[in-house]
Amino acid sequence: MLIKNGFDVAQPVDKVWQFFQDIPQVAACLPGTELTDDLGNNKYLGKVAIRMGPVRLQFAGTADIKERDDQAKRIVVDAAGADERGRGQASMVGTADLSATRDGTRVDVSLDLQLSGAAAQYGRGMIADVTSILMADFANNMQARIDAIRRGVSPDQVAATRAASGFAIALRATRLALGRVLRRFFLPYQPNPS
Repeated sequence: MLIKNGFDVAQPVDKVWQFFQDIPQVAACLPGTELTDDLGNNKYLGKVAIRMGPVRLQFAGTADIKERDDQAKRIVVDAAGADERGRGQASMVGTADLSATRDGTRVDVSLDLQLSGAAAQYGRGMIADVTSILMADFANNMQARIDAIRRGVSPDQVAATRAASGFAIALRATRLALGRVLRRFFLPYQPNPS
C-alpha cells in the first residue's frame, strides 16, 4: 500500500537536512518509536508501538538507511519488523524528499507499507488516517527539536517525545474518517450556484 504525505517546516532546507542526518533525533520525533541499538553502517534496531482501533501492536525490527543523497536532499529507509506477540508483520520503504520553500522546507514522504496479521485487517482509509496523524505529530516534534537545538539546547536535553497515545490517535483517525464519509454523503447534494 502506497501512502503519500507531506508537511512544511519553518526552517531552512539545509538545517532540516542536517537534522535528518541524526537518525536517533529523527526517530525521537515519531510518536511510539524507540531506537534500541545502532548496528553501524546505517542500520538500527528499534521498536514501534501503535494502536489501530482496539488492537495495540508493538513491532520490533530493523531499519536500514538505503539511500542518502545530499545533493537531492533525499533519504530512503527500509524497515521491517514483527509484532512482539506474534500477531503480524510489517515492512516499509519510506522516502523523504526535502525541498526549499519561501518559508522554510517542504518534506514530502512516500511510504510503501506492507502489513500482515492484525494490522492488515484495517482498511486503507484507517491506515492512511493514522499515518497522516503520525506525520503531523512528527512534523510538530521535529520543529520543536530543531528550535530547541537552535536555541543552544543540546539534543540530550530536549525532552523525549511522548509515546503515541492509542486513544488520542484512534479518536483523531475516527474524526478524519467521519469527515470523509460526511463529505461523500453531502457533496452530491450541494445546491448548484447558477
